[in-house]
Amino acid sequence: MEEAYKAGKVRAIGVSNFYPDRYLDIVHFSEVKPAVNQVETHIFQQQKVAKEYMKKNGTQIMSWGPFAEGKNDYFNTPALKEIGAKYGKTAAQVALRFLLQSGVVLIPKSVHKDRMEQNFDIFDFELNEDEMKKLEALDTGESLFFSHHDPKTVEWFMSII
Repeated sequence: MEEAYKAGKVRAIGVSNFYPDRYLDIVHFSEVKPAVNQVETHIFQQQKVAKEYMKKNGTQIMSWGPFAEGKNDYFNTPALKEIGAKYGKTAAQVALRFLLQSGVVLIPKSVHKDRMEQNFDIFDFELNEDEMKKLEALDTGESLFFSHHDPKTVEWFMSII
């Protein structure tokens, strides 16, 4: 990828699932730092440590799964619904706005046209400091899917390629 970048064949290099330990490896041992690192990021897994290191090294964090595939009863989270009611927005819109204001690039997935339209309708309101802190408090720091540090998970991923 670095050769392609240096040859002008690609404008940027992006990576996915490089958590702080592996992210620091790639930053240290590569000539071209990743422009973006796509990691599981949502209200329950906000990637606070990862964001800190990416910001320090000039890499943009991007969310995969900004809705956590609905896990943890995501769309019925009381804090999201309460804040949404104040602004006339859905829990999903509040969650997206939170990530956006937190500096996270996001591309929410939906196959429903009305939800796609709702996902774009997050630029006409802004969460205040108290609302941001309330949503920051929802962070568990744990994946809702799997741990990239678990050897059994790594073995499973290796078995499918």
